[in-house]
Amino acid sequence: MTSLKDLETRLLADPAVKAEFDRLAPEFEIAETLIHARQRAGLSQEEVAQRMGTSQSAVARLESGRAMPSSASLARYAAATGSRLRVELLPAGK
Repeated sequence: MTSLKDLETRLLADPAVKAEFDRLAPEFEIAETLIHARQRAGLSQEEVAQRMGTSQSAVARLESGRAMPSSASLARYAAATGSRLRVELLPAGK
C-alpha cells in the first residue's frame, strides 16, 4: 500500500503537477490555517457558522481551499474562533 507521503512525492516529481501545486499553495495555506484555528478553539464548522452568521456549508467552502476568501470573511472567521487576523507578505521563496 502506498503512503500518502509516497504518493505526494511521486506526483510532485511531474513538473506540470508541481507547477499547479505551487500555484495553489496560498489557497491551501489559508485553508490549513482556518482549520487549525477552528480546532484550536474546539469548535465544529456548525458552531463557527453560527458565530459568523452563515451556514456550515459556507464554512466548509472556506476551509476547502477551493476559493480565495475575502478579507471580510477572514476577519469574521477569526472573530468566530477567538483568533486575531494578521496578513503578512514575505519575500518570494520563503
